[in-house]
Amino acid sequence: MKCLFCGNTDTKVIDSRTNEDVTSIRRRRECPNCGKRFTTFEVYETIPIMVIKKDGSRESFDREKIRKGMVKACEKRPVTMAQIEQVVSTIEKSIYNSLLQEVSSKEIGEEVMKHLKQLDEVAYVRFASVYKQFTDIDNFIELLKKLKR
Repeated sequence: MKCLFCGNTDTKVIDSRTNEDVTSIRRRRECPNCGKRFTTFEVYETIPIMVIKKDGSRESFDREKIRKGMVKACEKRPVTMAQIEQVVSTIEKSIYNSLLQEVSSKEIGEEVMKHLKQLDEVAYVRFASVYKQFTDIDNFIELLKKLKR
């Protein structure tokens, strides 16, 4: 690994630790040339996953979109960021473990709703109302009836 400070290509690893989600390794390094220390992160190389949108277009999978949607749905609810991150990581792992190169946005949305239903019912209804594009109060009532059962 090249030193950030002097450009020396021979750096020494002092400490290695896996991150909490176990998808990357944090390495503390020291340059024997200039003596400075810096941190690097190694992540697994993954196959790019394409998301097939409702209109048929495709875009790269972005875990941040799932996180943002969940944060919005859980706003002012007793759901912690750690819980949201856990769900996002679980969904992301599930997608990558499927070994498929394409996944529909519908599958991702259904997966998010399944987890939100267990986490917080109000957040679930909020997410569902946007995801399923509710147009009137009848859609809400129908979803609430299903949730009540």
